[in-house]
Amino acid sequence: MMLVAIALLPASAFGVWNFGLPAFGMLVTTTVVAVLTEYIYEKLMHKKITINDWSAAVTGLLLGLNMPPTAPWWMGAIGSVFAILIVKQLFGGLGQNFMNPALGARCFLLLSFTSQMTSFVYDGVTGATPLAQLKAGNTVNTMDMLIGRIPGTIGETSVIAIVIGAIILILKGIIDLRIPGTYIVTFALFIGIFGGFVDGIGFFNVQYMTAELCGGGLMLGAWFMATDYVTSPITKKGQIVYGILLGCLTGLFRLFGGSAEGVSYAIIFS
Repeated sequence: MMLVAIALLPASAFGVWNFGLPAFGMLVTTTVVAVLTEYIYEKLMHKKITINDWSAAVTGLLLGLNMPPTAPWWMGAIGSVFAILIVKQLFGGLGQNFMNPALGARCFLLLSFTSQMTSFVYDGVTGATPLAQLKAGNTVNTMDMLIGRIPGTIGETSVIAIVIGAIILILKGIIDLRIPGTYIVTFALFIGIFGGFVDGIGFFNVQYMTAELCGGGLMLGAWFMATDYVTSPITKKGQIVYGILLGCLTGLFRLFGGSAEGVSYAIIFS
């Protein structure tokens, strides 16, 4: 878990550089509140204190990276309490939770505070994310999406920063390519095939496929949340099936759903 936290530092650092002090404040808030919630609950329940295993810190950091930088700090704090207390501890603690705590909290916040969770500001201008623009039929700059010069949540904008962290996890043997690789390839094929049913896109439109791969929470979700040890399959065949299901569901949600995103729900439902 400590290595996962280290691997999230490139995305965190870029998010702070991209969005400024509000992003830093949100990351600190979600991480500190997550750790404190776990400590207080275990203290009150006379259970072994487990904050030293870094799982609560990783949950808080992941939640912070999934938050809009303009969201109020108290919203991140509520999300962290929900993630640790409701999703994790009330189901028995680490290893017993039925869904990824950070993703569960993000979906909870999306349902509870939809307006604040889907409002994005970049360079002082409020605007739609590239995925929302794609959904509306507009063109986007894929190079900006790759680098991260776009509106979005704190940790999802820069594909380069996320991949640097993913390489750290792979080299350290924390994850392998089976789940994220299958997920990303399946999603790309789904978008290539079924994107042709979207007016004006055509089948296997490379620019559209690239934009979908670089946009939203796909990369952060594929490398850092779909690979969660507790909520992902343990067999090799199961991991491949899991990745295929994630790719299909994400593509289905994005192309034919009401929202431009779909990663969080795809991982939870799978």
